[in-house]
Amino acid sequence: MLLGSTFAPQIVKSAGVASIHYISFMVCFAALALERKLIKVSPNREEAITMVVIDIIYGVAGIALLVSGILRVLYYGQGSEFYTDNPLFWWKVGVFIFVGSLSLYPTITYILWSVPITKGELPEVGSTLVARLKLALNIELVGFALIPIFASLMSRGVGLS
Repeated sequence: MLLGSTFAPQIVKSAGVASIHYISFMVCFAALALERKLIKVSPNREEAITMVVIDIIYGVAGIALLVSGILRVLYYGQGSEFYTDNPLFWWKVGVFIFVGSLSLYPTITYILWSVPITKGELPEVGSTLVARLKLALNIELVGFALIPIFASLMSRGVGLS
């Protein structure tokens, strides 16, 4: 009975999309935390390249998070009305959009680092830039920490009338 109707294709797809969603969220959070830990004034070449790579991983995971989230709402979740009728869902989406928008600043910074790196030079990273990046990353981390709170409340029906 364990392998009978329990593993219907729709259930497997739903579980797969949910797993991608959760794992991509964890990768996003881990990448942000690692960026925050590693950012420093005057990084060496390896450290600068590491920051660029971590941000690429963050971006790919962010896209996977967005796509899997959309798939969950439209096809593999509890029905689109469950989500779209809940104001907490829109808060969650708003926080995600805010964090994603805020992440453009570090991403553009790291892209600009790629220019001197490809020329065998080091990017100029001063204390003011590091302070701004730390602030952006801190805000992103807080935003990402709010998302599962909203999700946990939503899954328990909070916000629905």
